[in-house]
Amino acid sequence: MSLLVVGLSHRSAPVSVLERAALSADAQVKLLQDTVAAEPATEAAVLATCNRIELYADVDKFHAGVAELSTLLAQHSGVGLEELTPHLYVHYEDRAVHHLFSVACGLDSMVVGEGQILGQIKDALATAQELHSAGRLLNDLFQQALRVGKRAHSETGIDRAGQSLVTFGLEQFAEGPTVDAWARDKRVLVIGAGSMSSLAAATLARAGVAEVVVANRTFDRAERLATLLVEQYAQSSVRQDGTAVLARAVPIDAVADELTRADVVVSCTGATGLVLTAEVVATAMEGRAVRVPSPVAGPRGGSAGSAPAGASVVRGELPPTSVGTDENCPLDPTAAQTAQSVQTVQGTAGFSVLGEAAVAGMAAAELEQHAAWVDKGAAATATEGQSGSVALLDPAAEAEAITALAAAAAVLGRVPERRRPEPVAEVPRPTPVLSLLDLAMPRDIDAAAHRLPGVRLVDIESLAEASADAPMAADVDQVRRIVSDEVAAFGAALRAAHITPTVVALRTMAADVVAGEIARLDGRLPGLDDKQRSEITQTVRRVVDKLLHAPTVRVKQLAAEPGGAGYADALRTLFDLDQETVAAVSRAEGRDADSNNFESAENRGRA
Repeated sequence: MSLLVVGLSHRSAPVSVLERAALSADAQVKLLQDTVAAEPATEAAVLATCNRIELYADVDKFHAGVAELSTLLAQHSGVGLEELTPHLYVHYEDRAVHHLFSVACGLDSMVVGEGQILGQIKDALATAQELHSAGRLLNDLFQQALRVGKRAHSETGIDRAGQSLVTFGLEQFAEGPTVDAWARDKRVLVIGAGSMSSLAAATLARAGVAEVVVANRTFDRAERLATLLVEQYAQSSVRQDGTAVLARAVPIDAVADELTRADVVVSCTGATGLVLTAEVVATAMEGRAVRVPSPVAGPRGGSAGSAPAGASVVRGELPPTSVGTDENCPLDPTAAQTAQSVQTVQGTAGFSVLGEAAVAGMAAAELEQHAAWVDKGAAATATEGQSGSVALLDPAAEAEAITALAAAAAVLGRVPERRRPEPVAEVPRPTPVLSLLDLAMPRDIDAAAHRLPGVRLVDIESLAEASADAPMAADVDQVRRIVSDEVAAFGAALRAAHITPTVVALRTMAADVVAGEIARLDGRLPGLDDKQRSEITQTVRRVVDKLLHAPTVRVKQLAAEPGGAGYADALRTLFDLDQETVAAVSRAEGRDADSNNFESAENRGRA
């Protein structure tokens, strides 16, 4: 066996590198074709998901294979080899088998135990079979990986150790209640119609959302997914008011318009650029009603620091985060503020500052004028019955301090704190009204969207951070034991299969010897009738079979053990078998395997 895997995943590379190295469907096809055309490799398969890119190959030389596969990955991903190399991992022979089986069981996934990877492994095998880049080794390997993954999910509780990436992402929004409770009656926009987007749409449809809108570059695929949701999930996801979940398809250019009505957006496309920019999201948020958290009951049943039930705050009318107001100020502090200076800074007793950027570098006279205005406002407040909250100072008496403060601001670029500020009551911010789940790699949604008020963005990078401390189920250990057992069994079967052509060649040679001796007997005893000739032939064959049975069975057993690859060479040497005859048997078996795989692919296509 000469199985080699070279790849990178969320465990070895940052999201920024994975994002740039992501392979499109066309790039995967070209990578497979170039790999099998390379000298060290005879078979190849690519496993490309949102958080891993792995190239599997059957190679005849380890070092040459690693160099060639690494170079091909760099060429087709567009990331330079020098930059990519530190993030690559390499597994060979049994370690490569162990890695793929672990991946199939969900042990290497971002969310441990998720089952989405099984479908992705199946797709990788189907692609390799259609391109005829998978021979006996990779066909057996990937098919066995699928069986191991299914066994792990059926015999253990690995599903309890984690969920699919979709469910885990939605749980980040729910933050307490179940996904079903959080998602019920929400409007959902799903961008993309691939496997991950379809899984997200189905998950939300089962949760009882009010509507699922599917947008895709190919409208027919979006329409098929919407129809499927209606047929399979609408009747089983009836809401409390008795109405069923709705699903419809829209063209990709309708996304901006649908964004203004959606509560949840899930995006997973194969686009190489951003599908939703921060500007598009900001435009969609303009004019939306932002929900305020439900009132929290106080000690006497009243609300504690929240708006009345049903209240809403419209974009552009959010409560100010400062204390006080700018009205009638003799200066224009906004002229000195930057676009980022939204929040004001609470000043010291006797001197209130509208913001560091507003007063830094002011002349002493301007600063004194501003201080006088603040003191006047504070005095008026005290007159209205709030005296005692602020100690008023005479601006004239503080002229020297104000001059020094202005000089310090000009040098330091900020106003130093003179006294400990009074505590400021925090104004409740509106809860997010638009939840964005980006499952694409490279990302579909601009990361800057998470800074927008009323928007919550969860992407692959934040999911990796959230899952880092996720609890591991006890069943994970059992799955690891299953993987170890299956790796040993696969290795034994592969080593036994390696000696099979030699055994077949030995039996073929024995049959030829029997045939030659029977022909010679016919020449010496021409008077034998057919019955006699048949009886003699069967007797000779039984003798040969009995003599070969024990050695061939035993050599298969020995070859299946670790380090048993040399028994095939010993058998060829002992019986003086022609190497070309053994190779011809191997080629014939390979052609049969390819033919069977092609037929199975054709059957899948007809289905």
